[in-house]
Amino acid sequence: MLKSDFFYDLPEELIAQTPLEPRDSSRLMKIDRATGEITHDRFYNICSYLKKGDLLVMNDSKVFPARIYGTKRETGVPVEFLLLKRLSLTDWETLVRPGKRLKPGVTVDFSDELSAEILDTSDDGSRIVRFSFEGDFFDILDRIGQMPLPPYITEKLKDKDRYNTIYCRETGSAAAPTAGLHFTEREFEQCREMGVDLAYVTLHVGLGTFRPVKEDNILDHKMHVEHYSIPQETADKIRECRARGGRVIAVGTTSCRTLESAAQLSETGEITACTNDTGIFIYPGYTFKCIDGLITNFHLPESTLIMLVSAFLGREKTLAAYHTAIEERYRFFSFGDSMMIV
Repeated sequence: MLKSDFFYDLPEELIAQTPLEPRDSSRLMKIDRATGEITHDRFYNICSYLKKGDLLVMNDSKVFPARIYGTKRETGVPVEFLLLKRLSLTDWETLVRPGKRLKPGVTVDFSDELSAEILDTSDDGSRIVRFSFEGDFFDILDRIGQMPLPPYITEKLKDKDRYNTIYCRETGSAAAPTAGLHFTEREFEQCREMGVDLAYVTLHVGLGTFRPVKEDNILDHKMHVEHYSIPQETADKIRECRARGGRVIAVGTTSCRTLESAAQLSETGEITACTNDTGIFIYPGYTFKCIDGLITNFHLPESTLIMLVSAFLGREKTLAAYHTAIEERYRFFSFGDSMMIV
C-alpha cells in the first residue's frame, strides 16, 4: 500500500485559517458507510443522524500553550520550543528550533521565571529538556506561551479557547482533537433529550500529529507513542450501549485510536478501564473492534489520519467524498468543516 494511494489535490484557499462562530455553524458531510451516499448539512443538525441509545465517545484532552520563545543564554540567539510530552515534574520531550544550535548542555531562557537545559537528543531529533521554574509550570505557560497551531494555519488565533473543545479538562495535548471543536452545549442538550449518551476518554496528542508519512510503503511508517486512559464509567457506558443495541460513535480519530487500542487488549474486544500507551496505526484492511461510527474533520493528503478514515469508510469512498468536498468548497483541516460516517 503506497502513500500516493491517499493523495488528493487541495486548493490552498480551502485550508481554514480561522474558526467559525458559532462553533456549530460549520458544514457537515454525512456519509453512509455502506453505500457512500453523501448528505450535505450543518453541524448544528448532527443529532438528526443519531439514534436513541447511541453513545458519543469524546477525547477530553486539553491543549496548553505549548509553543514558547526564548534565547540561548550564551549567545542570545532566538529559540523556539514546542512541548510535546511531559516525562516528569521538570522534564519534557520537546521539538526545538534551530536544532543545530541546541545540543546537550545548552541553557535557554524564556523569562525571569522559566529556563531550560537541553539534556539529550532523541533518535527522531526531538530533545529531552529540563525546566527550572518557580510556581506552577502551566500558569507560567499561560502567561508566556502560544497555542501550538499547525504550520498550515498562518493567521494568529485571537482566542486561545477556540483551539480547545468546550469539554476539555485533562491538560496535556500539543494539538487539539479537532473533531470536537464543533460541539456546543446545544448539541449536548439535544443528545440528552433524545437519549444519546456521552462518554469521555483521554489521549494526549503528541508528536505523531506533526510527523508526515515519509516512506512510500506505508507499512514502513512508525507511529509515535501517545498516552491514553479510559475511565471505568466510559467502559461501563460502552458495555451498556452494546447491550441495548446502540452504536458507539467516536468523536475524532484520537477517540477512535484510543478505543481500538483498548479493544486490542481483549480477546473479545470488550473495553475495560485502563491506562496505557499506544502507537496504533490504522489503515485499510484493519478490522474495527469497537466503533460503529466516526465524526471527524477533513485531513491532510497522505496523512495517517486520512488512512484511518479510509480504513473505516473504504479508500475509494473516502477519496470520492474528499473530491466532493473540494467541489462543494468545504473548509479543510483543523478549523475546517466536519464529516460524519455512520
